[in-house]
Amino acid sequence: MPSEIKLPELGENLSGGDVLDIKVAPGDEVAQGQPLVEIEAEKSTVEVPSPVAGRVTKVLVKKGDSIQVGQAFCLIDGKDGEKNGAQTAHAKESPSAGTEPEPKAAARQAEIAEPAEAGGDTAEEPGTTPPPPSGPSRPDNRHDKVNQEAADKTTADEQGQANADTDPRRKHATPQPSPRIAATQSGALPSTTAEEIVPAGPATRRLARELGIDINQVPGSANGGRVSQEDVKAYVRGLASEVQSSDSATAIPPLPDFERWGPIERQPLSGIRRKMAEQMSLAWRVIPHVTQHDQADISELESFRKQQESNGPKLTVTAFALKAAASALKQFPQFNSSLDAASRQLILKKYIHIGVAVDTDRGLLVPVLRDVDKKSVSELAQELAELADKARQKKLAAEEMQGGTFTITNLGGIGGTAFTPIVNYPEVAILGLSRSRLQPVVKDGQVVPRLILPLSLSYDHRVIDGANAARFTRRIAEMLENPLLMLL
Repeated sequence: MPSEIKLPELGENLSGGDVLDIKVAPGDEVAQGQPLVEIEAEKSTVEVPSPVAGRVTKVLVKKGDSIQVGQAFCLIDGKDGEKNGAQTAHAKESPSAGTEPEPKAAARQAEIAEPAEAGGDTAEEPGTTPPPPSGPSRPDNRHDKVNQEAADKTTADEQGQANADTDPRRKHATPQPSPRIAATQSGALPSTTAEEIVPAGPATRRLARELGIDINQVPGSANGGRVSQEDVKAYVRGLASEVQSSDSATAIPPLPDFERWGPIERQPLSGIRRKMAEQMSLAWRVIPHVTQHDQADISELESFRKQQESNGPKLTVTAFALKAAASALKQFPQFNSSLDAASRQLILKKYIHIGVAVDTDRGLLVPVLRDVDKKSVSELAQELAELADKARQKKLAAEEMQGGTFTITNLGGIGGTAFTPIVNYPEVAILGLSRSRLQPVVKDGQVVPRLILPLSLSYDHRVIDGANAARFTRRIAEMLENPLLMLL
C-alpha cells in the first residue's frame, strides 16, 4: 500500500507554506532524498526531499496551495524495506501514529510529553510535583473520580480546580490530560493554590516571550489543549484585530463594487506578499513611528571606494553603511534592543546582526548579516552580495532572515530624496538610504559641488527619544564622511 508523504518540520516557528513547484508526477520513480516539492515558507524556499525510494502514485497538492506541517502531499509506493522507514518517520509527526491504539497513544503522550514540555524552559520548582497517594483505598477512589470527570464533559476547568482545592483525595490525584493541567503544590502548608501549567513546547514558549504574550492566555487547539506556535500567532493577530475594531475611526470599511465603473482583474497575493502585509501591519499598529532625516557628505567616501575597488572586491555604499551603523549601535545600545512591553523591560542585545532589505521579483526580503561589528568592509560587501544573490535565486533559508537587531534599506539605486521606512518589528529602528546627488555646498567660504547622501532613520518613540535619534543619525553621517574612522 502506498505511503503518505507528509510535510516535515521546515524550521523553527514555521508551521507551513505555499507550494511553489511540484518536482514529480504520478508514475515517476524517485530516489531517497530526491526533491518532491518546493515550498515557500516565511519568505524562504525549501525543497522537500523524499524520505523513501519508490514510485509516485498520486500528488495531493497543486501549485499555489497552502500546506501545513504534517499534511500529506503525495503518495509513494516505496520499495521493500523503505516503507516501514517512511511510516516510522511520519509517525513522529503525528501523535496518533504508531503501534499503540490511538486513544492509548494519545493518553500516554498527554501524560508524559505535555508536563515535561510545559516546564521545558525552566527548572521544575520544588513542591510542584504531586506526592504519591497514601493509603490502600485512595487509588481506587481517585480512579473512579477521574473517570467520572472524564465522562462529564460539561464540567469547567475552573470547577475542577475548585474541587481539587476542597477534596483531600484530589489533592493527591495523578494529573490527567486536559486543556489546562493544574499542578498542585504539596508543601507543609495545609492550604495551597493550584498553579495552572499550559502544555506547550519550548519553541512555542520562546515565541510567546519574544512577542510579549502571556502563554497562559492563549487557547490551545491541539490534543489536550496543547498550545502550538500557530495558536500564539493567531492570538497575536486576534489582539491586533481587537485593537483595530475597538476604534471605529480605524475600522476598515468594505470595498465598493469596482466593476460598476469598468472591468477589473483580481490577483492572489503571494505568500511573501501576505507575510509582508502581516509584518508591516503589526509594526505600524504596535510601534509609534518617528523619522529623523539627515545628510552625509560622502565625497571622500566615494573617492576612497573607487580607489579600493581597483585593488579588491566591489565595495558598495551599503557595505560602508553597515560598518558605520555597527559602530553607532555600540555607542547607542538602545538602538540595538527590543521592547518587552508585557514585562516592562528593554532587551539589550550584546550582538549586532543587521538585516539588509533586498528587492526581488517576489517582493522584499531581508537577509541578516551576523556580527557586523567584527567584519571588515570588504568582508561585508562580499557577504552582502552573496546573500542578495541567494535572495533573488530563491535560495535563502528561513534562518538567514532571522535574528536581526537593526535593518538598513537602500533605495539609492532607484531614486528619491528621502522616505519613511517602517521599523521591522521587534526591532526598534531602521535606516533608509536614498540616492546620493551632487549638490552645491559652502565649504571653507567657497561654494563647491559635493556628493550628498540622504539618511532617513525611523525609530520606536517608546524606546528612543528624538535627541538620541538625531545624535545616532549624525554619528552614522560622521562615519560616512570620514571613512578612515570606520577602518580604525
